[in-house]
Amino acid sequence: MADYRLLIGGELVDGDATMEVINPATEEVLAICPRGSERQLNAAVAAAKAAFKGWAKTPVERRRALVLALADAIEARTEEFARLLTQEQGKPLAESTAEISYTAAFLRYLAGLDLASRLIEDNETRRVEMRRKPLGVVGCIIPWNFPVLIVAFKAPLALIAGNTIVIKPAPTTPLTTLRLGELCAAIFPPGVVNIVTDNNDLGGVLTAHPDVAKISFTGSTETGKKVMASAASTIKRITLELGGNDAAIVLGDVDPKAAAAGIFGGATMNAGQVCLAIKRVYAHESIYDALCDELAVLADAAVVDDGLMQGVQIGPLQNKAQYEKVKGFLEDARADGRIIAGGVVEDRPGYFIRPTIVRDITDGTRLVDEEQFGPILPVISFTDAEEALERANASPWGLGGSVWSKDRDRAYALACEMESGTVWINKHLDFGPNIPFGGAKQSGIGVEFAEEGLHEFTQLQVINEAR
Repeated sequence: MADYRLLIGGELVDGDATMEVINPATEEVLAICPRGSERQLNAAVAAAKAAFKGWAKTPVERRRALVLALADAIEARTEEFARLLTQEQGKPLAESTAEISYTAAFLRYLAGLDLASRLIEDNETRRVEMRRKPLGVVGCIIPWNFPVLIVAFKAPLALIAGNTIVIKPAPTTPLTTLRLGELCAAIFPPGVVNIVTDNNDLGGVLTAHPDVAKISFTGSTETGKKVMASAASTIKRITLELGGNDAAIVLGDVDPKAAAAGIFGGATMNAGQVCLAIKRVYAHESIYDALCDELAVLADAAVVDDGLMQGVQIGPLQNKAQYEKVKGFLEDARADGRIIAGGVVEDRPGYFIRPTIVRDITDGTRLVDEEQFGPILPVISFTDAEEALERANASPWGLGGSVWSKDRDRAYALACEMESGTVWINKHLDFGPNIPFGGAKQSGIGVEFAEEGLHEFTQLQVINEAR
């Protein structure tokens, strides 16, 4: 068993308890992990609070240099991180390697953002300046689907702005985050970065803590509602990146084979465990049969196995609870539609479900109306694009969506009417640190990435001086 430690006040320490981390491809114990206590979480917040003033006064060039040093350190250990990520999360090694590379890239880009003050007005009667100040201690709550990359969505923005942070990883994927903690311990001043694990029992303590100024949370909408309610006790700033039920609207002028490849990839990356993945497809009746057939071919050909094995395209679901949930969606699919590929739960160790295509299904069924967060894709027929748009928008979620058509003007017009924070045209899951990312409706509050994301970690201050 490898040795893992929490990071509190610059020290790598044991947890007050331990917990097992399971490899989802084998259902065997991968490691014994430290489990933090409420006492240790409070100590981490206290350490972050004590470090805040010094870190906030540290020149931004120095803060930037340390974030860049973290990017270099992660990149130097890409192979080690990627292998551990596959073992604890389940995704194929190629996807894990990409996640580590993207982590370094996000750190580097976001570290370079500018926090300069802006002069609004300067005349004979007054001078008005707008400044951005750090908030204080920021709690970063990380989900299990991208346990390394999502740290890089939050930490560099918080740190560059001058905040200190307490990171709480998901209990089923804490190991790579704790490895990040080892790097942070050697790079940042004590207390600037803290990492405490839990067994889903410390989230409420962190979100309600009076010394935490902001919570940046990525996870389900239901948990996001609890975070929002808890943060209300001290009127904390919050950024919530929550669930989605992304719709792809496929018009009748597309090449079904070409579109199928992009749609299948957009639906099954990380075994469908992506907030922005395609969760439902609305296909025009003229190409409906052909698109369903092409998607079925891709699903049948997909290689599903332990992510450490060469050539694997889709790994297991990450944890047993999600596995059981997705099996429930499979049962609903059999009752409400027609499974034309997949639908198989293999009799073997691991949380494996083959990619599944479901046709002859419609709105009002659980698989279409809810977020499955797994490799099961419903395909719904439509006759009129405006009707498909109305059905896509009927969801309480609005994270992402896509429109597929050879008519760029028509696709753009439909995209503008989709009630989603991000809409792609003729692609899906294309994002980057320079592109603001946020959800509409119950898919979240606030923005991540880019300058807009940096502002989420600051307090706007206006200095209004009389002349």
